[in-house]
Amino acid sequence: MFIDHIQIYVKAGNGGNGAISFHREKYVAAGGPDGGDGGRGGNIIFRVDEGSNTLLAFRYKRKFVAENGGDGKADKMHGKNGADTVILVPPGTLLKDPETGKVLFDMSEANEFVACRGGRGGWGNRHFATPTRQIPRFAKSGTAGEERELLLELKMIADVGLLGFPSVGKSSILARISAAKPKIAGYHFTTLSPNLGVVALGEGRGFVAADIPGLIEGAADGAGLGHDFLRHVDRCRLLLHVVDIAATEGRDPIEDMKVINRELAQYSPELAERPQIVVANKCDMVLYEDEPYCRDFEEYVRSLGCELFYISAVTGEGIPEMLVAVENKLRELPPIKVYEREITAEEEAAESAAGERETTVRREDGIFYVEGKWLYNFMGQINFDDYQSLSFFSRVLQKNGVIDLLREHGCKDGDTVNIYDFEFDFVQ
Repeated sequence: MFIDHIQIYVKAGNGGNGAISFHREKYVAAGGPDGGDGGRGGNIIFRVDEGSNTLLAFRYKRKFVAENGGDGKADKMHGKNGADTVILVPPGTLLKDPETGKVLFDMSEANEFVACRGGRGGWGNRHFATPTRQIPRFAKSGTAGEERELLLELKMIADVGLLGFPSVGKSSILARISAAKPKIAGYHFTTLSPNLGVVALGEGRGFVAADIPGLIEGAADGAGLGHDFLRHVDRCRLLLHVVDIAATEGRDPIEDMKVINRELAQYSPELAERPQIVVANKCDMVLYEDEPYCRDFEEYVRSLGCELFYISAVTGEGIPEMLVAVENKLRELPPIKVYEREITAEEEAAESAAGERETTVRREDGIFYVEGKWLYNFMGQINFDDYQSLSFFSRVLQKNGVIDLLREHGCKDGDTVNIYDFEFDFVQ
């Protein structure tokens, strides 16, 4: 089964919590705080797997969570850093935001990308010791790791794409010019997924060719298989437009070309402008030098400004000349398309900061509930049995506008406020 479009959920590991500990040793008076720091949470890393060409591995597993960092321990012992989770994807995979469709990263321009970073480890209580606060009974909790939904979209990396109607011989041509062994049979849609083949031309020269499943009229609107696989033509620098010049199924080669080019334009105007070489296959089954409709076909191809080659995937006729033309054309064309990142690091940071500092207040049964991602992380840093820690808690609520927000929602003296199961009476 070929899968090239799938949505997954990824989450980096949370940072470990700092420890609250005091040194205890015989003959050592007032050893002081010695709580260790928490470990860093594991990252979510995408890495290119050169040996794969489908997203089939994500069919049954769509949730990836990295390891959390370990908590700090006594005697200034640092918690263990969480292990990174490495996700292997085929070359050419685009990582996109499912909501906006914007490209986060193109896995064809680098072998590795950190999609979510692990949370930072919290500080142990030894960091909070001061000349006036020598017995800190609180520590800092680790921060949460980043998380997000991601849309994985595979756009195969090939220099040349073979396209045309079903049964015009695209798979046969690929099998003839490369070591690829696609399924070849005499019925429509034998090819159900794109096939890649490396065409070796000697002395280290060559290119990668992709056999795209047969297109039919309405492919850009979802008819046949074209809607699913037209995206794999996007990266191709050159298109080999294959037609059945022998008209073995009674179709007109000129009309076939018009239909396919119309579908390309409807799917992507940019793709319709991509350079084409026309390949008239099955020339061994027709005396193309004497056929009037072949003269009309040649005239039509000339009007498009394309080169034309009569070939036979069965006998090999015309194939060497076609490969030379393809190689020469590729030398003139720019490199394979790499999609620019559409979500900048600054935009990501701004969105993350806005989400982390967002605070909500709601009232249910006379109780004011205060929630927010930053508050959830902050509550883990407070020791509610320690006066100094409670004072710090009060100052942070005031500084970050939580008290003002409660007043705006009608909270008055004596009303109950609940922040993640910690309840207290509101005092103006």
